[in-house]
Amino acid sequence: MNLHLNYTRKDSAPATTSDVVETVLSLLEEGHIQPAQFARLEIHLDWLQYKQNFREAVTVMQGGDEHGGSAAPMEIRIDSRQVAPGALRGLLQAAIGPAKPGEESGRVYFEDFRSFRTSIVWEFNRLYWQRLKDWERVTGKAYDQALPGGQSDGNQAQSVADSVAEFWKLLKDLEGQNRLPPEIFILEIGVGSGKHAALWLDSFCVFDQERGSNYYPRLRFLLGDYSLATLEYSRPAVKKHIDLCSFIAIDALDPIRTLSFLRHKVLHVHSTNMYDNLPDEEVVWRDNRIYWVQSRAYLPPADAARISRACDVAIEDIPKIANRLLEVGAVALPDRAKGMIFWMELWKAMRTEEKLVDAVDMPDASFPAGLSSAHMEDILRNAPNDLRFHLSPGALESFRNTLPLLHPRGYLQVQDIFVTDLQDYSMGFHGPGKLDGSIVNWVNGALLREVAERAGYDLHFAPFKYRPGSKTSVLYTTRRE
Repeated sequence: MNLHLNYTRKDSAPATTSDVVETVLSLLEEGHIQPAQFARLEIHLDWLQYKQNFREAVTVMQGGDEHGGSAAPMEIRIDSRQVAPGALRGLLQAAIGPAKPGEESGRVYFEDFRSFRTSIVWEFNRLYWQRLKDWERVTGKAYDQALPGGQSDGNQAQSVADSVAEFWKLLKDLEGQNRLPPEIFILEIGVGSGKHAALWLDSFCVFDQERGSNYYPRLRFLLGDYSLATLEYSRPAVKKHIDLCSFIAIDALDPIRTLSFLRHKVLHVHSTNMYDNLPDEEVVWRDNRIYWVQSRAYLPPADAARISRACDVAIEDIPKIANRLLEVGAVALPDRAKGMIFWMELWKAMRTEEKLVDAVDMPDASFPAGLSSAHMEDILRNAPNDLRFHLSPGALESFRNTLPLLHPRGYLQVQDIFVTDLQDYSMGFHGPGKLDGSIVNWVNGALLREVAERAGYDLHFAPFKYRPGSKTSVLYTTRRE
C-alpha cells in the first residue's frame, strides 16, 4: 500500500495519516481487505479547499486490468475535510468492500463513463451562465459574491489603473514609431457583469484626458461572451462608453472563428476567471505511463431521495427531468419555484465516479492541439511518479485560437488561477470545485507555456499583488521577437 499526503494544513480535519494506516491495517487483519488488494492500494489523503465539489468523503478510483476488465480498487481518495470524527472506518470499509460498484448501489446516474470534458456537468455549467439572472434572483446575490474575497480580482481598481497605464504606454510607443492604427481594438472574453470593462474604460478615459493624447475616441472595445443573456447583462455597466463598445457572441474556445476580420489587429485581449471555467479533464502519470481519468456523474442515494421528496418527482425520472432542465431551465417542472429548487439541489449534490484507463487502450483519445503523446511523455520525463494533473484542453484551445487575433505588438493578459509548475500538482487540490452553479478548475499553466513557446510566443506569470492572499496569477503573452 502507498499512502500519499497531498496537503500540509496543520489545522486539517479528523482523518490523519495515522488514522488511515491504523484503520486500513485493522480492515486487513479482519479480512475486509484482501492481501492482493492491499498490495495494490494507492491511498491519497486530501484536503479539498472547495466546500462544494464532485467528491464524496471517500471515493474509489476503478482501474482496468491488463485484460481490460474491472479490477479491484487501485486508488482511494479521502477528503479529510469531509470525514466526521469516528466515521473513517465505515467509509473506508464501504468503499473497499464492493468489487464492482454499480447501479445496485442506489446511485442515480446521468451518463456512462466518459472524458470529463464531455460530461453533463459542463452542460450544467453552461446553464448557469445562460440563466444567471434566475440563479441570482433566488440566492439574492450576484455571482461574483461567491468568489474568494466576495468580488472578482478583475475588478480591483488599482489593478485596472495599472493595466490602463501599461496599455497607454504601448499606444504612445506605437504612435512615436508612426505605427498606431486608426482604430484601437481591445477584446474582453467572458465579460460577466461588465464591471471590469466599465472600470477599464472609465480609467482610460481619465488617463487619456489628463495627458491630452486623444486615444480614447479611437478605442473599439469588444465585449465577447457565448451567452447573449450575459452580454445584455453587461450592457448597463458600460453605458457611458456605449458608442465605443460592441457586444459580440463568441465561443471562448474559438474566438478567431467569429473575429477573423480582426486577425492581427487586436492590441489587447483580456479575460478574468474565464480559463478556469472551460471544459477540462485530468490524466495520471504513473510508472512512466499515461492514464486517462474517465468519469460519470451521479446522485448519491440519500440526495436522490431528498430531491425526489422536495420536488415531487420520482427518483427514476430525475435524469430525464435534468436533461429537460438543461434545455429550458426551471420551467422543466410545472412549478417554477420547485424547478429552481430541483436545479440548485441537483447541482449541489452531484458527484462523479472515476476510473483510470491506460492510454494504450484508448487510441482515439487525443491530447489538446499543440501537444502530442510523444511531446507529453517528454514533458513528464522528470515529473514525479503518480502525478495527477489537469490537461486544461479548453484553456489551451482558447489560447491557441486567440493568438492569431493579436497585433504584432499586441498582448494577451489573463487573470486566473494557474498551476505554473507540474511539480505543484503533487501537493494540494486544484479542482474541479463548484462556485454557486458553475465549475472552477485550476489551469495548467505549465502546459500553456509549452504551447506558447511552440507557437512562437513568450509567456510568463506574475502574482496578483492587489489582494492579500489572492491565489490569482496574471498570464502575459506577447509575440517572440
